[in-house]
Amino acid sequence: MLSIKENFLETIKKDGSPDRLVNQWEAVEMIYLDPYFIAQSPAVERGGTGKNDWGITMIWPEDQPAFAPYHTEDTIVIKDLTKWRDQFKAPTYDFPAEAWTDFKAAADQIDRNEKIPTAFMHSGLFERLHGLMGFEGALTGLMEFPDEYMELCETIGAIRLREAEDKIKYLEPEMILFHDDWGMKNSLFMRPKHWQKFIKPHYEKLYKLCHEAGVIVMHHADSFLEPLAEDLMEIGIDIWQGALPENDIPKLQEQFAGRLTMMGGLDASLVDRADATEDVIRGEARRACETYGPGGHFIPCMTYGGPSSGIYPNVDDFVTDEIARYNKETYGIG
Repeated sequence: MLSIKENFLETIKKDGSPDRLVNQWEAVEMIYLDPYFIAQSPAVERGGTGKNDWGITMIWPEDQPAFAPYHTEDTIVIKDLTKWRDQFKAPTYDFPAEAWTDFKAAADQIDRNEKIPTAFMHSGLFERLHGLMGFEGALTGLMEFPDEYMELCETIGAIRLREAEDKIKYLEPEMILFHDDWGMKNSLFMRPKHWQKFIKPHYEKLYKLCHEAGVIVMHHADSFLEPLAEDLMEIGIDIWQGALPENDIPKLQEQFAGRLTMMGGLDASLVDRADATEDVIRGEARRACETYGPGGHFIPCMTYGGPSSGIYPNVDDFVTDEIARYNKETYGIG
């Protein structure tokens, strides 16, 4: 029997030989805290608003599980893309080595024989764009002012490249989890040609840096990304976390042919709700295992972007237990 970490690594190898399905996030040990994470976190509490150091106002409604960008005429950062350099002062990060000491010490406590130390980079390029300009600005600006839009992308991209370099240097992760959503449940936010022009080059640089350092790339996008299937491989994603079942996962498994592993497959709208019964939750977890598991290079999990991410009580526990039951029945390993 392979260890949890060994089974994960065999699952994501092109010609690997896992002995069971990976059970959600069992192999991952997240390293959330670091100087960048703290600097970029907005001072906002439930029921209130606050700004991060990019100038983006966040709101956390009382009835919501997390905060999100809050755009009004007064709070939006970039109101005129042609004047973005005057309206947005990009943060500069130059953390000394001693700023990483405590975070490095915490990362060193992870048992690397059992777990995969995983650094975290939230709010990717497109999420920063719509955080600064609003969704309308982020989707119309690339057509109205392509030169300025490209300059802004390059500015944000350079900051994120520096962040990845520092996290690799000081935390020595074996994997980095990146967040950037590029679509809705049934479509992309923009045409593939626009994504390929403005977004793709940034990720090619970023993920090349990771691979050159021997770091696994996990990219969270709980989105419909079928039209970008080849691009996802070209930019170097090893694990697409958040793969919604609205994507044709079996078809994509054939297309990826082991070059990319999908992680997700459960319909959160069915299971993560107040009226979801245990039978419904287990049934959806079992459906994902039975439908996508045989195709290989698939990790069943909730499509949210992190461990223990069910909003309602017991959802994550039922999903985890049902995957374990499936593994026991199918592979003889619970």
